[in-house]
Amino acid sequence: MSSITSSCYSNLILKKKESRINCGSHLQYNGLRAIETVQMPANSASSKPKAVKCGRIRAMASPGVSAPKRETDPKKRIVITGMGLVSVFGSDIDNFYNKLLEGQSGISLLDCFDASDYSVRFGGQIRDFSSKGYIDGKNDRRLDNCWRYCLVAGKRALDDANLGQQVLETMDKTRIGVLVGSGMGGLKVFSDGVEALVQRGYKKISPFFIPYSITNMGSALLAIETGLMGPNYSISTACASANHSFCAAANHIRRGDADIMVAGGTEAGVTATGLGGFIACRALSQRNDDYEKASRPWDRNRDGFVVGEGSGILVMESLEHALKRGANIIAEYLGGAVTCDAHHMTDPRPDGLGVSSCITKSLVDARVSPEEVNYINAHATSTLAGDMAEVNAIKKVFKDTSEIKMNGTKSMIGHGLGAAGGIEAIATIKAITTGWLHPTINQYELEPQVTIDTVPNVKKQHEVNIGISNSFGFGGHNSVVVFAPYKN
Repeated sequence: MSSITSSCYSNLILKKKESRINCGSHLQYNGLRAIETVQMPANSASSKPKAVKCGRIRAMASPGVSAPKRETDPKKRIVITGMGLVSVFGSDIDNFYNKLLEGQSGISLLDCFDASDYSVRFGGQIRDFSSKGYIDGKNDRRLDNCWRYCLVAGKRALDDANLGQQVLETMDKTRIGVLVGSGMGGLKVFSDGVEALVQRGYKKISPFFIPYSITNMGSALLAIETGLMGPNYSISTACASANHSFCAAANHIRRGDADIMVAGGTEAGVTATGLGGFIACRALSQRNDDYEKASRPWDRNRDGFVVGEGSGILVMESLEHALKRGANIIAEYLGGAVTCDAHHMTDPRPDGLGVSSCITKSLVDARVSPEEVNYINAHATSTLAGDMAEVNAIKKVFKDTSEIKMNGTKSMIGHGLGAAGGIEAIATIKAITTGWLHPTINQYELEPQVTIDTVPNVKKQHEVNIGISNSFGFGGHNSVVVFAPYKN
């Protein structure tokens, strides 16, 4: 299969007159069939990209080649004004990122259910979770953890954006929407309902069985709790759900549907059913006796991913609205994209075409040239096929990776499934704001094809010009988002 080449864009960028990037030959696709070859001037071999210090963001491109013109309309520029999470390292974002910088593993033996007979008995289980001050006691007892995590992360994000309940009461809440994705929804409530049906009959099924199982309930409950009446739904594209939600939320702001979107992902897959299901898929690491070293992205001896859970939510806001209310602007969302591998239910395309085209389209949407990107928060689940498919796709888009660093958050917290993109977006933004990249731990014997700096085992200082965060899910769903430091 021919694949998209170049450190440049797909044919979509050719439609944007302001985006002129030097590149080699380029294949235009109709579905997956190459229908036309377009020849474009190649970059001079002697013009090596140079690193750019983070002041005003500039392309690391050849002399005389300008970067795409960024969006300037403050109604369409989207900034991050709040962040909230629930993770294996707690719900305080600074503490969470400090644990990542330390290279600490959050993986442990499971005790939230009896896993003694399971072939895998460990994961990224959240312990000592408290919803005090965020969910009332009666509801707290009924809710699936998936929605408990969502409500706490969502309300913490709103508080971080100075959008607490008293402030919200003074605002037009029809202009504030919620879009929180989940891969599986209320899995524990669903499992308990099926168990009640089988063992005691349908009359013993909880009346909350359906409402607390369906995947839209995170967005719905957060809106009910806060009174937000703008666009509200859920996206369920497996482990691509959170990034997919960011892309959709951004489009609502750009179209003028909303001024603010509360967006991200949530998941509570560390359950008997969730663990058993992934064991049946043969997707998990089997390192029961060395579980802290089980998640090892790009290591030659990796043997599967480690299941995790949590929630990561951002407050995304038009620059115009953020400036008008005097919000603290943390970073800028430049763009994103979604594609599909159209290949297999669980395996990635070996040629990486779905992923490379998703990265390319995200850069087009962000109006960013590949030469400007110098940080990638990779999907990097620690699976045999997935890790290398992602690296191959990255190399197709970024021909010179000498200035790029990429790391794998999942090496420390496991795979948060539908929440992964949300949590990793926060890690990406913290890398931008702190100038420090967390390590990819458990790097002992790197795959020889991985020639990009993976920040092995020890944190590194790195001034991020443009950072991208990748998320890919079962079904071949791909989603990529692009963040940058906020500049006036």
